[in-house]
Order: sequence, then structure tokens, then C-alpha cells
Amino acid sequence: MGKRRRGVARDSPSLGFVGGGSQLRRKEGNGRRGCRQRQRHGREEKKRTQRRGGLGWLSSSGRRRVGGTGEERRKGKRKGKKEKVAEEERGRERMRRKREETAPSNSKLFREYIGAEDKGVTFSDVPINPNVEFHFILSFAIDYTTTSHPSPTNGNFNVFWDTHHLTPSSVSSIKAHHSNVKVAMSLGGDTVQDRHNVYFNPRSINSWVQNAIQSITEIVKTYNLDGIDIDYEHFSTDPETFAECIGRLLFYLKQQGIVSFASIAPYESDSVQPYYLALWKKYGHLIDYVNFQFYAYKKGTTVPQFMEYFKEQSSNYEGVNVLVSFGTDNSGGLSPENGFFEACNRLREANKLHGIFIWSADDSKKAGFRYEKQSQMFLDKNKVD
Repeated sequence: MGKRRRGVARDSPSLGFVGGGSQLRRKEGNGRRGCRQRQRHGREEKKRTQRRGGLGWLSSSGRRRVGGTGEERRKGKRKGKKEKVAEEERGRERMRRKREETAPSNSKLFREYIGAEDKGVTFSDVPINPNVEFHFILSFAIDYTTTSHPSPTNGNFNVFWDTHHLTPSSVSSIKAHHSNVKVAMSLGGDTVQDRHNVYFNPRSINSWVQNAIQSITEIVKTYNLDGIDIDYEHFSTDPETFAECIGRLLFYLKQQGIVSFASIAPYESDSVQPYYLALWKKYGHLIDYVNFQFYAYKKGTTVPQFMEYFKEQSSNYEGVNVLVSFGTDNSGGLSPENGFFEACNRLREANKLHGIFIWSADDSKKAGFRYEKQSQMFLDKNKVD
């Protein structure tokens, strides 16, 4: 058999080529194998990258990027959102359990709004029974300008109460002399400068909440306050936006320890209740008291009617302390002269007297705070002089 020279082949008519064909086939085979190897290597590298969480992929320019593919980043965002929602739900569940462990019962809590009408009333003017828990509620901080033609400020709150008589030093003084006293501030109210309705009017949820957190925190620290009350009565937005703005604000203030308690002050009206019920539905676990404005019902309310009103609102805001109330400004509802304390006695017998609040100290001053004394005595000793 003759020897085959390297790179040279015999003629092979049956295969249709002459000389050098074998070498060509080997090169082509090697090229295909190399391509397959590179493809396999690329697939393996991609799998390793995916196992590392999608980090370290290369751009078309060859530069290394961080964060995985677009799809992986979207998945990460969705996962983060789900985790946030789950954490919020866990927080609500913890508050529900806590509330169940401390179900509403009779209380010696007395609350009073003060400072809204610039009548020169001071903290020390108001009689304080040492045997009750006493909350002053400064009225109001409003997210409006302080100009002669006030306009909304999108969550930047200013103080509108009587700052000449209700000062930061007077807050510190009344708390130092009465260990049972705490002081809160109320947001909103009915009117600003007694002429213009106060509207809840955020430009956006995020911007309102951010501004509100900053301005309210500053006021709380300046006045050494303990709590916050929500008393908006006019709205330029929908209930869900109101609920989200106020809910996020309360969550931050309580989570950061800026305030220790929060309350809301709704009343029976189709233009008001839907907003507070939306807030209650989603963020009720952050609310400690409902200062329901029973004096917003018609004048001449009877004791049986009052009891039905209380039952209805306790059902609306189930699981929280709904306080009973009356006004000393000649407003409506059930007055002390017409049986208010009789209704309170019935609630106490049913273990449902969660506290009393009065609107307001400014109006009570002219009568020497007669009803403040009676209310606190009733809470303390279950009798009225």
C-alpha cells in the first residue's frame, strides 16, 4: 500500500473532489466543534449568572452592569411591594390583637378642645380633677397660609390657636403641675379665620404626607405635645386619598414615637362620614379614640335617641373608644340639662362609657366651666353636683 503524504490525497471520483479535501473537512469539523463549545460555554455562564441572582450581566458595550435583567428587576420591585404590603398587614394584625386584649370599657378620660376662638382662655383657667385622665386639644393647626386671604399649603401646617395665651411654656407648665394632663393638637377644623372653610386639598399623596410629617413634627416638638386629633370637615378630594394621606401620617408619627395617641372627630353627615370610615377601614388600628361630635345632631335630642346614635357610631367604629360629647356653644345634641349625664350613667352600667369630651373651653369660660367640673366629677365619682 502506498504511503499517504500529509495534506495530499488520492483522487476520489466517487466523492467528487480531488487533493486536500480531507484536510478541508477536518478544518470545517474543528470550526463547528469550536462554535458548539463556545455556545455551550455561553449557556453555562448564563446559568451561573442567573444562580448568582442576575448580577454581573454585560451590556452591548461590554461594560459590566448590576441589577440583573429588566425582567429580573421588575420581579424584584414586585417582590418588594408584596413584602411591604405583607408587613403592613402584619402590623394591622398586631394592633388588632392588642385591641382585642384591651377591649373598650369604662374610662375616666376627659378631653377638651381649647384655643379656637381667641377668647383669652388659658390652661390654668380650666378646672382639672386629679382623679381623671385629662387631655387638652389645641385647636387648630391648619395647612393654610396665615395671610388675610388664606389658601391651602399642601400639608405645610401653621398654628391657628390662641398663641398669645396657649404658648409652648404654658404647655410645659400645665403638664408639670398636673401629672394627669396631656396635650394634643387638632388638625383642620371647620373654618380658618372664621370666614373661610378649611378644605382637605392635597396636590398629591406623597407630597402632602412629606410636608405634613415635617411641619407637624416641628410643632409637636416646639409645644411638647403628646397626641394628634384629625378634624377635617370639608374635602376637595376623594375618601381614599384622605384615608391614605392621614393614615400614612399617623403611621409615621406613631411609629417614630413623635406622638403617643391619635384621635379622629367625625360627625353624622353624608359629606363627612365616608372620609372617616375609609380612614377607619384601612388605618383604624392606628386610632385610639373617636371624638364623635354628638352635638352635631339636632337640638332637643332625647336620651333614647342619644343611646341609638351611640350604638350606631360604635358599630361604625367598632373596637375603639367612642367618646360621648356635648357643646357649650349652644349647639345641638343632648345637653346636660336634658339628660346627658343620665345617658352617661346608662353607658357606664353597660361598661361602654369610654370618656367624655366638650367643645369647647373658649365657650365654657363665660359660665365658669360649670360643665367641665360636672363631667369630671361624674367620671370620678359617678355623680353630678
